Amino acid sequence: MSPEKLVHMANQIGLFFRHQGEDAAAASVADHLLKFWDPRMRNSIIAHVQSGGAGLEPAVLRAVKSLPAVP
Repeated sequence: MSPEKLVHMANQIGLFFRHQGEDAAAASVADHLLKFWDPRMRNSIIAHVQSGGAGLEPAVLRAVKSLPAVP
């Protein structure tokens, strides 16, 4: 899946949790990504963040930075 599609999807999840405030939203987004995203998708979005993370909303960026890489 393209990085642009993953960014869009992750930002949509972030938008859903935005009402919680940035700290809680980041935690909720991270939890969602861990529970529902395939490890390949998580590794791809982690790689995107490692190369700058263009396009990600702040809470989503924080969420992805908190994710462990999947072997």
